[in-house]
Formats: sequence, structure tokens, C-alpha cells
Amino acid sequence: MAGLLRRYPLVAATLTALAAVLVLQLTGQEVAAQWLGTAYVVLVVALTAVDMARDIARGHYGLDILAVVAMVAAVAVGEHLAALIVVLMLTGGEALEDFASARAARDLDALLRRAPVSAHRLDSDEPGAAVTDIPVDAVRPGDLLLVKPSQVVPVDGELLTEEATFDESSLTGESLPVTRTHGDSVLSGSLNGERAIHIRATADAAHSQYQQIIALVQQAEQSKAPTVRVADRYAIPFTLVSLLIAGLAWWVSGDPVRFAAVLVLATPCPLLIAAPVAFMGGMSASARSGIIVKGGATLEALARARSVAFDKTGTLSYGEPELVDVVTANGTPSDELLRLAASAEQYSSHVLARGIIRAAEARGLQLGSARHAEEVATNGVAADIDGRRVVVGKFAFVRGEDPAAHPVPLGAGQTSVAVAVDGRFAGTLLLADRLRDNAADTVAQLNRLGLTEIVMLTGDNEDTARSLAEQAGITQVHADLLPAEKVERVHALPAPAIMVGDGVNDAPVLATAGVGIAMGARGATAASESADAVIVRDDVHRVVRAVTIGRHTYRVALTAIWIGIVLSLGLMVVAAFGHIPPVAGALTQEAVDLAAILYALRALTGGGRDPQPQSTRPTEDLSRNTRLVDSTT
Repeated sequence: MAGLLRRYPLVAATLTALAAVLVLQLTGQEVAAQWLGTAYVVLVVALTAVDMARDIARGHYGLDILAVVAMVAAVAVGEHLAALIVVLMLTGGEALEDFASARAARDLDALLRRAPVSAHRLDSDEPGAAVTDIPVDAVRPGDLLLVKPSQVVPVDGELLTEEATFDESSLTGESLPVTRTHGDSVLSGSLNGERAIHIRATADAAHSQYQQIIALVQQAEQSKAPTVRVADRYAIPFTLVSLLIAGLAWWVSGDPVRFAAVLVLATPCPLLIAAPVAFMGGMSASARSGIIVKGGATLEALARARSVAFDKTGTLSYGEPELVDVVTANGTPSDELLRLAASAEQYSSHVLARGIIRAAEARGLQLGSARHAEEVATNGVAADIDGRRVVVGKFAFVRGEDPAAHPVPLGAGQTSVAVAVDGRFAGTLLLADRLRDNAADTVAQLNRLGLTEIVMLTGDNEDTARSLAEQAGITQVHADLLPAEKVERVHALPAPAIMVGDGVNDAPVLATAGVGIAMGARGATAASESADAVIVRDDVHRVVRAVTIGRHTYRVALTAIWIGIVLSLGLMVVAAFGHIPPVAGALTQEAVDLAAILYALRALTGGGRDPQPQSTRPTEDLSRNTRLVDSTT
């Protein structure tokens, strides 16, 4: 209790003043009670008026004017007790908002509380190696770490134990434990099972999955929900109507007490508290669903969204392209073409590079290192491999090296990577990626939610993009786009527009879209930092959940505000006819505030149940469905 009073000194002072006034009245010292109550209310009015004047100077006309007029009116007609209750309502509003917001933010806070602060570092991988406890920020990639039973994995790492079970629910929303085997990646924030394990750190704390989520959560908690905008839409009309009712009651009855009785019922706590509580609840519901929303403004934009654009690779598709064909040219051996291309792609961040490197390693090819390498964003990479200049990437990029380069026909869902060696066209690598199993259902549900303009924006070629778009049920496709062109296309969509992407090249469009949603499960830091919301599970269907939560939260916030307005207006009319005295009115308004805030907490439900877990990886190996062949032209 003492801590609460120290945290809210004005509440403590108001409670003390109210108690003193009641004691004086009960002991028959009504004059002293009135003087004490009036003096304290006048002091609070002066402090509130100063803050209100500062707000007006900044061009913000809030709802404090109603409270000030109500307190002045109550004191003027001798209703000092009613005025004190209004003061308590206003000073206690901050404490009430903090309590309700803490309840609404419980899932966000749970993530923060679980953040690991230390790690157990092993001196070696030998049995009986010494263990040293170090701060989690001191962990470096390559460190050997011990994770004890039921401990949170401190940083991203590679599992060195043969097998282990982890609870990843705080990261992905998946309630069932997952089993990892030797060599698998282990995400920081995962809860270890019942046996101690060893991992090798693959990232430091700042660049690990859980710490990035923590940073997003902290940013979300510091972001102010669009409460001011929502409440201000009703502030001036509500103020004018309240003053009109109070003025008419005084004029018709000739009793100034009626004026005070009406205004003590017009205090604006539901408008000031209910909305932020609702938005915080929506952010909490999002976190529980594996979606980190960076602020209440994002939830409002999701609620009003009219269109959505998807990137292709890694967003609508699995982002794990497999090499299905090697088409050589100008006498280049297929293995040499693949080896040189994979060697150059080691210096590329593009998702296609991983598929090419995996294919080369599967053939047992020895990759070379580069004396010099340069990645040209969205186009490809040029590198000096074993004394030869190798250019790998888009066909247009490679044709800049050799105008005689020629494209090859593509099958459904295939994409091509052209290769030039020493300025001469050497051939084409064909890769294929699969549409996510739930991509078509995601598009269909977004259509049913009213987002009828759904487009695909990709830097990939037209044929591949259209093939996957047709499978997903998307009719509008814009392919061969550079990052700046993606930005232009999103700006042309009906606003607010949602953009969903996952790669570094999506960062500009995610930052400029009405709502940028990053598929952050793969650790695309640039995309996550630029986006307004991050899906921490590799599941595109969470976009539907994000829209649903946004709409539910905004609807709850508006409804909570209207509950407060309607109840207050109804009670004001009753008070205008003299049926509610000022003290009773002030106490009744407290009940109205409570009703509005309790309703605002409904935002915690998120508007329905989370979607069932979806497959997040291809259900079949592409290599079983496509034959790796070499063709020569």
C-alpha cells in the first residue's frame, strides 16, 4: 500500500483530504470541512488548468475542461464532497489505467520476464568441462553453452546433443513441444525440456531471435496507442452536449445545483482510459498469437485496411528453392557451372543462393573462395573465383556481361538464375519453390474479410510469379520489380494497404506501407525493424489473425467509448430533472468508468481462437518430384 501511495502521491493526497473532510463532517464541524474541501479542490483545479493551458498552447483540445468546469461548479454551489469525488476520479484515473493496462499487457510482460540474463559457458566440449556463468550479452558466436533442464535457451545456437525437446510457444504460439536432433538450429527463447543439453552459439544476444522479439515488445509497449486521436473525435461534441444539458437544466429549473449535478456525470474517464486499455489488450492478444505489433496505431490501420500485397519468395512460397535443372551453354561442363555459381552465391543474401549452394554440396563439389565479391541488390552477385570473373543473377543482369545470353523456357513454378563466366554466357540454373500449403486459404479468408484487392509484388520473373499467384488465388501480379517499384505499387493500392514480406529487399516497402508485416521467423532483421508488425512464426496465415485482432480491438475500443458516452448522457438527463444529487452522481460516474474499462478488456480475446497450426515446411521433398538433370544447348 505504501508503495502505491508513493507512486501516486496525488491520489494519496486526495484520499487524505477526503478522509479529513468526512471526519470533520461526522464530528459536526461542517464549516471547517467545507473550507478544507474547497481549498483542496481549488488547488487541484489550478494544477489541472495549468496542464490544460499547455495542451491548448500545443493545439490539443482535450477533455479536461469538463472536469475543471464540474469541479468549479460543484464548489461554487457548496457541493465540496462531490467535487472531492471528482478529484479522486481524475487523480485515480492514472492508477486505474495502469492497473487495467497491466492486465491487458500480461502476455507482452510475460515475454519480457522470460528474457534470459545469463548463460552457462563450457570451456571445451570434453566430458567434465568447466562451466562458467556469464552475462548473456557476453556470449559470442562459437561459444559452447550448457542449457540446464527447464531453462530458457539464451542465444540462437546449433544443437550438439543427439536429441532434445523444446517448448517454443513463446516464440511461435505453437503449444506442442518440438523435438530437435543433433545439428538442428535452436532458437533463443525456447524452453528446454527435462534433460541438460549442449549447444554452440551461432549468434550473439543482440542478433538472436528472442532478443529481437524482446526489442520489438519493448518498442510496442513504449508506443502510444492512437488514444488521443480516437478520443478527440468525440471530445468536442461530448463537451458541448454536456455543457448544453447542464446549462438547460440550470436555466429551466433556476437551480445552479442542477448544473453541477449534470457535469459531475460528464467526467471523461471512459474516453481517456478505455481506449488505451483496449489497444494494449489487442497488442497482448497479438503477442499470444505469435504476432508482435509495434503500437496501437498499427492495430487501427489493420482494422481499416482495404488492400494487401504479398511478396512471393519466403512469404507465399516456402522460400526453400531446390535446383531442378542445369542448362549449360557454350560448352561449360554442368558441374563446373554449378560449382562456380555456388562459389559466387556464397556472397549473396538472396534466398535462391541457398538452394544453389545446397545442390553443389549435395554433388560433392568443392566451392572456391573469392578475392573480391560484390552483391548488386535485387540483381545478383559478381565475384572473382579461382581467377575467373563469375556473374550470377537475373537474366538481364547477366546479359549486361554477355549480350548473346539467351533465356530458357520455364516450367510451372520455376525460376531461373543466369551465369556468365569471364564475360561469356555459361548457362542457366533452374530452381523451383512450392506454394505454402495454407497460402490459398489465407488469400481466400482475406477476401472474405473484405480485402478484395490482393496483389503479388515480386522481383522474380513474370512466368514464375503468375504460376504461384494462380495457385494462391491472386489475379493481380507485378513481377520483375525493384524495391523502389514495390513502394510505388503499394502506394497505388487503396489505403491503408498491408504489405507482407520477409527479405532485406522488402524493408523499404514494409516501412512505407500503411501496415508492414514481416515474416520474421527466418531472422530477417532489416525487414523486422522496418515493419509495423512481425510474425515470429513461419506461418503466412497469421496475416489473417493480425487483421482479425486489429478489427476486434478497434471495435472494442469504440464500443467502450460509446458505453461511457451513452451511460453518461442518460444519467445527465436524469440529473437535469433533479433526480440525481451531485454526490450520488459522482459516485455513479465511477461505476460508468468501471463498466467501460471492463468492456475494454474484452480486446484480450483477440476476436476469436487462434488458427490451427499449419505446416511450415514443404510436406514433400521437391527432389522426389523433380529429376535433377543436365541439359546442354
